[in-house]
Amino acid sequence: MKSAISEARSLMVEDQIRARGVKDPRVLDAMRETPRERFVPSRLADLAYEDAPLPIEEGQTISQPYIVGLMLEAARIKPTDRVLEIGAGSGYASAVISLLAKEVLAIERFPSLVALAQARLEAINCRNVTVQQGDGTLGAADRAPFDAIIVSAGAPEVPPSLLAQLALGGRLVIPVGHDARAQELVVIEKTDEHRFDRRSLGHVQFVPLIGTEGWASEGAVVGIRRAAPEVRLGKRDRAKIARTIADACEPFGDLRHAPLDALLARIGHARVVLIGESTHGTSEFYRLRARITAALVARAGFKVIGIEADWPDTAAIDRMVRKRPASPLREPMYARFPTWMWRNIEMQEFVSWLARRNETLEPSKRAGIHGLDVYGLNNSIGAVIDFLARVDPFAAEQARERYSCFSPWEQDPATWGRAAAVGLTPTCEHEAVATLKSLLEERLRYSREDVDAFFDAARAATVVGEAEKYYRAMYRSSRESWNLRDRHMFETLLALLEHRGSDTRAVIWAHNSHVGNAAATEMGTHGEINLGQLVRERFGNQAYLIGFGTDQGTVAAASNWDAPMEVKTVRPSHEDSYERIMHEACRLLPAPSNSFFLPLRSAHAPALRAELMHPRLERAIGVVYRPETELVSHYFEANLPAQFDEYIWIDQTTALEPTALPPTGEYEIEFPTPAGRTPAGRTPAGMESIPDTYPFGL
Repeated sequence: MKSAISEARSLMVEDQIRARGVKDPRVLDAMRETPRERFVPSRLADLAYEDAPLPIEEGQTISQPYIVGLMLEAARIKPTDRVLEIGAGSGYASAVISLLAKEVLAIERFPSLVALAQARLEAINCRNVTVQQGDGTLGAADRAPFDAIIVSAGAPEVPPSLLAQLALGGRLVIPVGHDARAQELVVIEKTDEHRFDRRSLGHVQFVPLIGTEGWASEGAVVGIRRAAPEVRLGKRDRAKIARTIADACEPFGDLRHAPLDALLARIGHARVVLIGESTHGTSEFYRLRARITAALVARAGFKVIGIEADWPDTAAIDRMVRKRPASPLREPMYARFPTWMWRNIEMQEFVSWLARRNETLEPSKRAGIHGLDVYGLNNSIGAVIDFLARVDPFAAEQARERYSCFSPWEQDPATWGRAAAVGLTPTCEHEAVATLKSLLEERLRYSREDVDAFFDAARAATVVGEAEKYYRAMYRSSRESWNLRDRHMFETLLALLEHRGSDTRAVIWAHNSHVGNAAATEMGTHGEINLGQLVRERFGNQAYLIGFGTDQGTVAAASNWDAPMEVKTVRPSHEDSYERIMHEACRLLPAPSNSFFLPLRSAHAPALRAELMHPRLERAIGVVYRPETELVSHYFEANLPAQFDEYIWIDQTTALEPTALPPTGEYEIEFPTPAGRTPAGRTPAGMESIPDTYPFGL
C-alpha cells in the first residue's frame, strides 16, 4: 500500500506536471522517485507537493514542481549526458537530474546551501552529483563541455561563458529578463560551432542569478558582454505553431457572414456559454458576440443573457425587451464609468433585435438580458424601495431607514467603502442583510402578483449586500474584492437559471479575464478565481468558454479611471505572446480571410492543444489602456487551451461607437441614431420578411 507521502508525490506528477503538458516518461518517473519533502525545511514538509515554489535557507526558493519538470523535459537529458546545474539551492533538481544523467555538477554561491544540498543528496544515496561553491554565471570551464546546462536563477542576459561550455548539440535552459523579478524561460541549442537556436517556454519568476555575468548583489547588471554571434529568437518555432493554427482554424473575412454552424455544433448541448473579449471597447467583439448569441437564442432556445453590467440598469433593458412594466431608476442608466461599455451602437442593435424577436413569443419563452455585476449600489437601493412601496409600504419605510446607513454616499460607494474600511464610518452589513432577509421571508406574498418583479427586487437587495462587502474589501485586498465580485456574478447566474426553469440555458458576456478559466492563468497562482473557473467546476463540459483576441487597431478606452473615453491605437502584439502567434497564423490564410475560429478542446484539436499548451503571454485591455506601459500593465501569463474551449481571432479591430441610452427605465426606449443608421426598432427597407434575423444575418 502506498504511503500518504508517496500518494501525494504521484498526484503531484499527474495533476501538476503531466496534466500541464510535460510528457517525457523519464522525467515523470524521476520526479515520482525523488522525495521533495527531503529538500525543504522540515517545517514545510507538509507543503512539499503543493503546486508552488517554497522558501528555503538563505532567502532562496525551491522551484514549483511543474517548472522543474518543464525545464528538464526541454533539456532532453540522456542517460549518457554530463549536466551542469547552476543554482543548486536545496539540491532537489540535482536529485531529479541524477536519475536522468550519467553525471551532474551543481554550482551554488552560498556555502551553507552547498553543505545542506550535499548532505541531503547523500542521505538519499545519490552518488553521481557533485555540489561545489562558485560563481554560477562563469560555469565550470575546467569540466566542460556539458551536454545540458540547467540554470535555476534569472539572468539579465545569457552568460557567454555558459554558451561556450555547451557541447555540440547541447541544450541550455535558462530564465532571462531585464527585470530581476520576471523572466522568459528559454531553451538554447548549440547547432554549430558558432550557431545557436533559441525558443521560448513562456514567462517565469526566479530569484536573480548573481555573478560576474549576471546580476550584482544589489540588483544591478554587471560584467555583461554579448555573445558573438547573437543568439537568435525562436522565429522558426513560432512559425511552426502558426502553421499548425492556420491548418486547424476556420477562417472568415466579413463578420456579417462568418459561418457559425461549426461553432454551434461544438457548443452542442452546453447549458452555459461564456463569450469573452480581450478589450472592453472593440466593435468587432461586440458585433460577433451578438451574432453568436442571437444564433443561440433563435436556434437553441437560450433564454438568459447575462452581461458584465449592473443589475438594476440592465433590468430596465430587460423590462423593455420582455415587454414588462417599467420601473424608474435613481440614476441614469449605465451612467457609472465606463459609460461606453454598454451605451454603444453595437449594444443598441442587439437589444433592438432581441425586443423585436420577443414580440412574437409567449412570455415564458422570451429571452431576457440581465446584469451580473456587483456594482450599482444606488440604483439597487432604489429598486428595492420602489418595489416594496408598491407591495408593502411599511416594509418600504423599514428599508429606507436601514439603507440610510449608506447616506450620503449612495452615489459614491467607493468613498464610503474607504471610510468604512478604516473605521471612519460604520459598516452597513447588518442593515443590508436584514433588508434582504425581510424581503425573502415574504417571498410568497410579494411574488403573488408578479414573480419577475419580486426576483428583480431580491437580486437588487443581494447586490446591495454584496456591494457593501465589495467596497470595503477594495481597500484591504485586490484579490479579496476580485474574488467577491466573480463569486457574486456566478451566484447571480445560478439564481437566473433556477428562476427561469430547469431547462434554461444561458449565454454570458464578460471580459476574457472573467470568462476564461482563472486556474489556467497567472491569476490562479495569485489566489484569484473567476466566473469561468466557477462555471467550469459546476458544469464541467456543459460549459463552453470562448475567448476573443486581436493584434492591432483601435479601441475605446480611458487613460485613467474616471477619465474621458478616447479612441486609442492598439500596439501590435508582443513577440512572446499568443497574440503574435495568432497574427502570424492569420497571415498564412488565403485572402480575404483576416479572422478565424480556433477550436481548442481535446476532442476537436488534440495536436493543436499540445502545441499551445506551454504558458505564454496574453493581452488584456480593460476600460483603461496605457500603451506606453503595455507589457507591464496589460500582459499576463496564461495557458490558452486550458483557459478556453474556443478562441476567436480578429486580426485588426476598431473602437466601438458610443451613444446615449435614455436616463430612466421607461417602457418604450427610443435610441438616438447616428447619421446613416437605421433607427432602432424599425426593420430596414427590404428586410421586413426576416425580422427575426436582423441585423445578425443568421
